[in-house]
Amino acid sequence: MRIVAMGCVLLLVCGGAAAAGSSVNVNCDVDSDYDFALTKKSVILTRKDGAPKTVLMRQGRLFIDDRWVGIGAADRDRLVDYEREARAAMPLAAQIGRDAATIAFTALGEVAKGFSRDPEATEAKLQQARVELDRSLARSVSATHFNSSELGKGIGEAVAGVVPRVVGDIVGGALRAALTGDTAQLEQLDNLDARIEAVVEPRAKALERNAETLCRAMQSLDRIDDALEYRHDGKPLDLLRVEARDRAKPLD
Repeated sequence: MRIVAMGCVLLLVCGGAAAAGSSVNVNCDVDSDYDFALTKKSVILTRKDGAPKTVLMRQGRLFIDDRWVGIGAADRDRLVDYEREARAAMPLAAQIGRDAATIAFTALGEVAKGFSRDPEATEAKLQQARVELDRSLARSVSATHFNSSELGKGIGEAVAGVVPRVVGDIVGGALRAALTGDTAQLEQLDNLDARIEAVVEPRAKALERNAETLCRAMQSLDRIDDALEYRHDGKPLDLLRVEARDRAKPLD
């Protein structure tokens, strides 16, 4: 089962917050068997296995695999609502992805100040990763365009291109300080968690609010999906499944 692309943004939130050691709590599982795409005219869901393989919505009309299918007036209204709400969620999804990555990069930057062999060069690498991520999000997500493959590839390239080198540089600096007895550098560990929290916590709180809003939007899409009367081979389409659990307690 694949995680639907908009739901991946919620996972990125958790990943970015965990990397920063912040207390963002977004317990929202978004699952789908489909890949999601958005064009100026249509919402498109596709999959390689199972039936149907293609579900396309366009202004209240429904296309299944290779033909337009007949639906009732109530389902037409539901499809219009689904398209509108899916488009409305895109800008917020892009902002959340950007903010989550920024939190993670900011936390790495704080650590790099104490342990990187060249903190300025490390910060430049992180800034370049932010720029690449912004470009990826601009290409992949808007109110009229979304492509899950492009988004996943862009995020992966932005992160893979810089994070391993930055982490390796930081770990190398920490080991070097420990082996050489560089007490001044080791003292940089003092209150490191508190320094990181002071930098990222305001952003993390705003991120949590936005992520909860996105989760509610996903729940609304799920309700519309569940309400559809149309059946394919006697079965509901089941485009999306969302489970919002009780929030966990903040991290100590």
